Amino acid sequence: MAHPYRLVASRARIPVPGGKLIEELFGRVNTGTDGFSLAHMVAPPGWSEPAQTPSFGELTLVIRGRVRAEIAGETVDVSAGQALWTEPDQRVRYSNPFDEESEYFALCIPAFAPDLARRDAE
Repeated sequence: MAHPYRLVASRARIPVPGGKLIEELFGRVNTGTDGFSLAHMVAPPGWSEPAQTPSFGELTLVIRGRVRAEIAGETVDVSAGQALWTEPDQRVRYSNPFDEESEYFALCIPAFAPDLARRDAE
């Protein structure tokens, strides 16, 4: 009988430009999970990425610093201890325009995949 749990002992580093660290704990890359993904992220000061219109929902939980999200013409700054949920198929751009590093977790439902992020051309 299979175990009724799954211990994840390692993280898969996802390479991205701009100096942001992404380590997937659960997801398509590290565990073959496609229902959801969970990644640990560290974004340096001044980091930004192109806007995207992902076909997944995303919960961003900030544990240190701040993350900025630009969604539907609004700007939302998410501070340590706060979380932000973005619905699927909404154009969003994440950044860290602040002077301090930010650290956060991202939970995507269904799991993140580059083709599902639907990023704008840089």
